[in-house]
Amino acid sequence: MAEKVFFIVNKYSGKGFQSAVEGEIIDACIAAGVEGTLEYTQYRGHAANLAKEAVDAGFARIFVRGGDGTVNEAARAIVHTQSALGILPAGSGNGLARHLRVPLNLHGALRQLAHFRTMTMDTLRINGGLSVNVSGFGFDAHVAHQFGRGGKRGLAEYARLVLGGFVSYKEFDVQWVCDGKTGSHKAFMVALANASQFGHSALVAPDASISDGILDICFIRRVPLTEAVPFLAKMFTGRIGYSRFVTLIKGKQFKAELSEPQPLHLDGEPIPATRFVDVSIDPASLHVVVPV
Repeated sequence: MAEKVFFIVNKYSGKGFQSAVEGEIIDACIAAGVEGTLEYTQYRGHAANLAKEAVDAGFARIFVRGGDGTVNEAARAIVHTQSALGILPAGSGNGLARHLRVPLNLHGALRQLAHFRTMTMDTLRINGGLSVNVSGFGFDAHVAHQFGRGGKRGLAEYARLVLGGFVSYKEFDVQWVCDGKTGSHKAFMVALANASQFGHSALVAPDASISDGILDICFIRRVPLTEAVPFLAKMFTGRIGYSRFVTLIKGKQFKAELSEPQPLHLDGEPIPATRFVDVSIDPASLHVVVPV
């Protein structure tokens, strides 16, 4: 009997709906000898409902065609189950897919139907919400809120929002406790990393592992415009930890009190601003499909 595989497709991720996607998925299922069921998301949060239906129906593999936000939605229903999450990248950043070395083109990613292994990865709990990749608060979350409200997607639009808000956004004070140790920092943004990158190969936590049971926290100060290029060069070459504007710490439990409310994001999806952030690692809580 052929294995049954479930596909969740977000038409609006990345460059929007491409009519050829469904046909490519069907052809790949036939070639791999699996039976595919495909559903399109209809509204924000629908991927979580579809994934729950797939889990309840006993699908062993559930693939998501979308960006980090859609992956996050589906993961909410798959975490702590025996089903495995697969990714067919179609978003603006595709951070977790890049970390897992999933091909960014659909044809390559669909090879996971026949050539794959499953592994178990950690997830994060942040103020009660789920994060599978990189979340945070401060300036990057501010941009995520602006990005979510806009009608345009893609790297160019994200860059426009970063440049537009960079000058006016202020640093804030962070009082924190991590595994019993205390500290304080001024920060422009703070990344809470399960995996290594935001997306687009921007490595905010180059040494992060999704299976070590450890959270990576990256405090970033405001970088003067005159030093922005060297800073970005360090980020995109995995050397951000060598920047004088960055402090990296690791732990299993992290709590922070902020001097003023800051916007948050979970894997790029905005959530309401708060002065209090509570993060914990949830080890080996999500099965994922990775290419071989």
